[in-house]
Amino acid sequence: MQRLISWNVNGIRAIYRKKKYEWLQETGADAICLQETKAHPEQLTGPQKNLPGYQAFFHSAERKGYSGVVTFSKREPERVIEGLGVDDFDSEGRSLALDYGDYILYNVYFPNGKSSDERLDYKMRFYGKFLKQMKALLDEGRKVVICGDVNTAHKEKDLARPKENSDTSGFLPMERKWIDQLLEAGFVDVLREYTQEGELYTWWDYKTRARKRNVGWRIDYFFTSKNLKDHLRDFIIHNEVMGSDHCPIELDLEI
Repeated sequence: MQRLISWNVNGIRAIYRKKKYEWLQETGADAICLQETKAHPEQLTGPQKNLPGYQAFFHSAERKGYSGVVTFSKREPERVIEGLGVDDFDSEGRSLALDYGDYILYNVYFPNGKSSDERLDYKMRFYGKFLKQMKALLDEGRKVVICGDVNTAHKEKDLARPKENSDTSGFLPMERKWIDQLLEAGFVDVLREYTQEGELYTWWDYKTRARKRNVGWRIDYFFTSKNLKDHLRDFIIHNEVMGSDHCPIELDLEI
């Protein structure tokens, strides 16, 4: 059994200060994928970058205090892939893959397109490059797990106020269509293998204290290639875990 955790922590030093490393270890996860770390390894203390029992693999943005991902892994990967091979994307430290041989685990912090038309274009180009690489892996017959903050809600039931956000990046038709294309290419949205219910969110706006009212968005996902569908064992949204404007999600995989 492989237990995988994904969490946009909105600052790795912040969740360490809030004593969330203890919760992460208590999960017994085989791999812990964190996004929006906002730190280079050399900026962290030993305890902040060395989770006992795990190897740490970082991909950080060139700009300090911005973006970044880290995967803590109990297993020794056969190969580590930093980025997508495009400088424009890789300079922001958004993608890290661990190839275990029996499957590849992608930890990805997809761009946010809300701030400007330029950032929305950047997001869509990132989406396009990533999808192209995933299709190539499927063509090779590989088993793939993708997790992270996708920064898009797929369906109306994936956010509390779809009508009000119909023209907002994160719920634009072209962004939602990209998730359709990922699924059509040969992936499954793991949550939707277990339930079609709405009001299951992973992000809530801090400024409006939206979490108390559960006015949220589901923008954090686990996707697996269809050749792993029979290996799915459980999926959990840990919305009781505080410490970030996102909550952790968990996939249990028999492999």
